[in-house]
Amino acid sequence: MKIAISVPDEIFEAGEHLAQQLGLSRSQLYSDALAAYLSVRGAEAVTARLNAVYAAEDSSVDPAMARAQLKHLADEAW
Repeated sequence: MKIAISVPDEIFEAGEHLAQQLGLSRSQLYSDALAAYLSVRGAEAVTARLNAVYAAEDSSVDPAMARAQLKHLADEAW
């Protein structure tokens, strides 16, 4: 899809330079940058939702489960 966007001159020039260094087209550079941004923002949204759940729920480990885990860890070859 073709789009038109406005960016500050210094960002545009830095992008042009980077695209040339990487051997990418301008379109590919901006597409890759947007994909990376969306990936990070998506991960932040998931983290925020998990934080909300764990803030409202008790997430402590049952003492019997903790003992069982520690017992099995002691048997592991590190």
